[in-house]
Amino acid sequence: MSNSTTFAFKQFVINQDKCAMKVSTDAVLLGAWVIPNGSLNILDIGTGTGVIALMLAQKSKAQIHAIDIDKTAFEQAKVNFEESIFRDHLCAEHNSLQIFSKNQSQKFDLVVTNPPYFVDSLKSFDSNRSNARHADILPYLELIEGVKAVMNEKGKFCLILPKNEAIQFRELAESKGLHLSKLLRVKTTLEKDEAKRHLMQFEFRASEFSESTLVIEKDERHSYTEEYKKLTQDYYLHF
Repeated sequence: MSNSTTFAFKQFVINQDKCAMKVSTDAVLLGAWVIPNGSLNILDIGTGTGVIALMLAQKSKAQIHAIDIDKTAFEQAKVNFEESIFRDHLCAEHNSLQIFSKNQSQKFDLVVTNPPYFVDSLKSFDSNRSNARHADILPYLELIEGVKAVMNEKGKFCLILPKNEAIQFRELAESKGLHLSKLLRVKTTLEKDEAKRHLMQFEFRASEFSESTLVIEKDERHSYTEEYKKLTQDYYLHF
């Protein structure tokens, strides 16, 4: 992914000069994979640049509420929302999930997040980037409890995590009453034995479970598979 100050998609542009975490493959994968399926209201937790919220706005008519504990990220997302053609159904708020979930009466049909996941790794000297990448500021248990508080009884909760963290998260989520209903394993290349990322969808009620695997690149770098192109073609300029 580019570290330039802007990142252009087919229907919107992301300004990312002030945000610690730039547009990432993880965020685009999640935004492209999630199916709003008639959702009237969506919550994006830790919105960062706002890219996932904007991707969901492009393919739904839902009112999308995006929160971020980092003030700079919130301000960046707010600008990106205001400058997009989807501005009328996007709202950014400077808030943590912990506080938001305690003061929020509205229940959401869909909750999405590309959460911080590093637990034991060394932290960056850049505190904003460190907060965006490390789970201490939003531990998995608090994320799960916050989601349960704001999601309606038929709602869906979608997120992306590295494989090992995803396994830990799934066990914790299921112990707290959330059931995995959909799983996408993502491999960077065909030669890789293990999936690099897991995209997961949880619901309150156990339902029919589906799982699949996506490979991003073929035999050489930037030689993308048809499956990856199909998933992201509504967004990437070059697909």
